[in-house]
Amino acid sequence: MPEPVEARGPAARLAAQLREYALLMRLHRPIGTLLLLWPTLWALWVAAEGRPDPHVFLVFVAGVVLMRSAGCVMNDFADRRIDPHVERTRDRPLPRGTVTPIESLLIAAALGAAAFALVLTLNRLTVLLALGGAVLTITYPFLKRFTHLPQVWLGAAFGWSVPMAFAAQTGAVPPLAWLMFIAVMLWAVVYDTMYAMVDRDDDLKLGVRSTAILFGDADRQIIGAVQVLLLIALWLVGRQAGLGGWYYGALLLAGLLSAWQQVLIRRRRPADCFRAFLNNNYYGMVVFLGILLHYTFTSG
Repeated sequence: MPEPVEARGPAARLAAQLREYALLMRLHRPIGTLLLLWPTLWALWVAAEGRPDPHVFLVFVAGVVLMRSAGCVMNDFADRRIDPHVERTRDRPLPRGTVTPIESLLIAAALGAAAFALVLTLNRLTVLLALGGAVLTITYPFLKRFTHLPQVWLGAAFGWSVPMAFAAQTGAVPPLAWLMFIAVMLWAVVYDTMYAMVDRDDDLKLGVRSTAILFGDADRQIIGAVQVLLLIALWLVGRQAGLGGWYYGALLLAGLLSAWQQVLIRRRRPADCFRAFLNNNYYGMVVFLGILLHYTFTSG
């Protein structure tokens, strides 16, 4: 029988508590970090035409980890009375009582402050945009109580790294950046609707809103339509950025991944919907590889 935490020494208790903080920040589940990282890398490489500034690159990668962690903590704080009633989330630290609501707010504030300190090393436009990104991150977790479209707000929060990356790299936010921002928003609606399909039955009982509930029986068809719009937006990004065959080959693979995700969600089984959600990591990676290969082999 394992030794109770209370009976362990101070070092063991501290290690156990730090583990709970890591679970709260979802450090054991990097999928959210990756889904935020891929469009950030898309933007950095396109803005810099394949040669991003090393300092900007490091700031954004670290910022992705910090802001995704802060977002998870804020999400759990907002859902602290909902998560105990949802099968997938009832074992999180706040429902189990291993982290208090005050602790979670302090952790989120510390993570946000660390991320903002990094941004302060960049130019003024990027700092101003970061303030908008902070608002998106803080408000997103509460929207599921008021609208069936929290996935759109999540897309804005995740996509905000795109104009920030262009601003940090070039000092401006051109139309190309906003086109890529729209593509990221569409992508987030796709994968987060798949994610919401996992919890749809619990959410209906609790009165939580999502695009999965809004779309109802038309969920697959609407997701498919958004997937097509996403590919069109990414094609337009490639056209405006002057990307070539490597990139369009990657978009072909991305289209095949979209088709596979449709196969996974066809019966709406929660486990398969979650697999489809996870598959979007490969989608983001494939698009980035197309951008990377273009600038590696065709840039002058």
